[in-house]
Amino acid sequence: MNFLKTVCVMCLMALCWLPVNAQSGSVRGDVNNDGNVDISDATSLINYLLTGDESSFNRILADIDNNGTVDISDATALINYLLNGEWPYEAPEPITITISGSSVTFDIVLVEGGTFTMGGREDDPRARPWEFPAHQVTVSDYYIGVTEVTQELWRAVMGTSNNPSWFTSTNGYSNNYKRPVENMTYSEAKTFITKLNQKTGKTFRMLTEAEWEYAARGGKLSMGYMFPGSNDVDEVAWHQGNSGDVTHPVAEKLPNELGLYDMGGNVEEWCSDWYGLYTEAAQTNPTGPTSGSTRIVRGASWNQAWYSCRPSARHDSGIPTYAHARRGLRIAMTAQ
Repeated sequence: MNFLKTVCVMCLMALCWLPVNAQSGSVRGDVNNDGNVDISDATSLINYLLTGDESSFNRILADIDNNGTVDISDATALINYLLNGEWPYEAPEPITITISGSSVTFDIVLVEGGTFTMGGREDDPRARPWEFPAHQVTVSDYYIGVTEVTQELWRAVMGTSNNPSWFTSTNGYSNNYKRPVENMTYSEAKTFITKLNQKTGKTFRMLTEAEWEYAARGGKLSMGYMFPGSNDVDEVAWHQGNSGDVTHPVAEKLPNELGLYDMGGNVEEWCSDWYGLYTEAAQTNPTGPTSGSTRIVRGASWNQAWYSCRPSARHDSGIPTYAHARRGLRIAMTAQ
C-alpha cells in the first residue's frame, strides 16, 4: 500500500503539468462522467486508488487498459494520454486475403487478446436478464473479419449460382453483392467456412460469443461506448429504425475502435457457442455449453430494435437448421 501511495503521489505531481482539458466529448477515460477527459478524471481515478471512494466514478470507463481491473496502470495510461494524446494501443492494420481463382478479396485484422467484463452494464436500462451476471473473461489473440461475409465473397467460394440471400434481384432488390450474405443455416455457414479454408489455405472458423463481444467492444482500444464504435447508434448500425427494412452494403456506417464495420447491425451473426445462461465465474477462452438446442447469434439486424445493437445484447438462434434473412456471419481465425 505504501508503494501504491508513492506512485499515486508521483502521478498527482504529474497532473500539475497537464492542460485543463485534453479532449472533449470522448468516453474512454471519462472517469467522472462529465463528458470530458481531463485532469479531474485523473484526480478521481487516483483518489479511488488511494481511498476506494467511488462517488462520481465509472468503473467501466476507468479501466483504461481494458484488463478487467482498475489499478495504477490505468492511472498511468490516462496521464500518458493527457500528456501525449496516445492510448496504450494502436488500431491494427488490415490484412487482405484473396480468393484463389478470382479477384475477390476480404480483410481481416488481428485482435490482441485481453481480459474484459462480459455481459450487461448495470447502468444500462436496456440490458436484459440473460445478459447477466456480468463476469470477467480472458480471450487470446485472434483474427476477425473486418466486415460481415458479403454475397460477393460467398459466391466466390460457393459458386455464383449458390447465393442463399433474400436481398437479391430475384426478389426485387438491387443486385448489390456488397450486401452481407444472409438466410443460411448454421450448417451452411460451417460448409462455407470449410470451402473458404480450401480456397485460401487458412484455418478460418466462426467466432465464439466471447470473442464476438470483446471485438464489438473494441478490444484493448475500447472507448466504452454504448454501441460498437459510438454512443449514437445511427452512426454505426443499420437497425429497424433506419434500415428501410433491407440490408445495406457492408462498411457504409462508421467502424468501431478496431476498424470493424456493422458489429451492431445490418445482419446478426452466427457464433459457434450453444446458447446458455451466464455464471459469475471468471473464464478463459470460453466456448459455451458442451451441448444445447439453439446457437448463439450476436449483433442486431436490419429489422431489430436499436437497443439490440449494444455489444452485450445476445440472442438464441431458434432451431439451428432454420435460416433467416436477418442472419449472416463473420469469420475468425486463431492467431498462431
